[in-house]
Amino acid sequence: MRRLALCGYYGAGNGGDEALLATLLQLLPADTEPVVLSGHPAHTERLHGVAAIPKMSLQAVPSTLRRCDGLVLGGGSLFQDASSWRNPFYYAGVVAIARTLGLPVWAWAQGVGPLARPWARGAARLALAQCDRRSVRDRDSWQQLQNWGLEARVAPDPVWALAAEPFPRDWPRPCVAVVLRSHRLLTSAWQEAIVQALRLWQAAEGLHVLWVPFQPPTDGMLATQLQAQVPGSTIQTCAHPRQLKGLFAQVDMAIAMRLHGVIMALAEGTPCWPLSYDPKVTVLARELHLTAGYLQEAPPPPATLVRVWQACYRTPAPDVTTQQQGAIAHQEVLR
Repeated sequence: MRRLALCGYYGAGNGGDEALLATLLQLLPADTEPVVLSGHPAHTERLHGVAAIPKMSLQAVPSTLRRCDGLVLGGGSLFQDASSWRNPFYYAGVVAIARTLGLPVWAWAQGVGPLARPWARGAARLALAQCDRRSVRDRDSWQQLQNWGLEARVAPDPVWALAAEPFPRDWPRPCVAVVLRSHRLLTSAWQEAIVQALRLWQAAEGLHVLWVPFQPPTDGMLATQLQAQVPGSTIQTCAHPRQLKGLFAQVDMAIAMRLHGVIMALAEGTPCWPLSYDPKVTVLARELHLTAGYLQEAPPPPATLVRVWQACYRTPAPDVTTQQQGAIAHQEVLR
């Protein structure tokens, strides 16, 4: 039995990152005993049924790694300095501890960047260079590693392959799921345009609006604020990422800022209009030829948004069989 430490942005209540962890656990070889470095170990243990330790503990992390046979780093955008310049240094530090202890390190399903600061790029390059095997989830990340002289397997985001659980529907049809997150680019003007467009569409077609926060409390606070402005709309949270993915099979369309909101909707055969705030969402929209919105631009008039959404609603979701099957390739790094 191999004991592997799993290190990512786990235990922070982010539905996308918890979906990555659920997929990683799904893909691990059967002879693996995982232990997760988590921001909230008790929550991780309850949610995923695996052992977890506090990721910031200077005692627990080295002690745990000493009892492991390897470190799996990922998945997701760990090496980026958009949310915090500290991120690349933390993960580089964990890699350094593992290598000092003589452990193999596997970089799994990485999304590399953005890295605006030279020292953050240096930390990311050093850490990824020390990994024995690497996989990345998009071609931009692959190209960044190529620029650094590092080889990696490129495959679609692992959450395409996450097994969904049925979610009991408790809302009327037709229904649109709205997945927004707090972000500086989601301005009051954009929020107002989205709310007014949803109200117009609701009035025209009896549409039910379902707010789906991926990361309470931040997304939840925003959803509560916007729910009050759209009469009859409701909020739905999910305990487990498999259920979260299954929810999208019970709606007729999704409007999603979060990358994994887009992926989950399309994987469940539901049309989706991505609202991009980040290059990773833009890349996915372009790869799948999706009509999308871009928060870097001024919001369209509400009536224009309604027409765009109605067109998306009436267009079948693209065939994503290639993405679902291709995502399994990340498993090769774990062997």
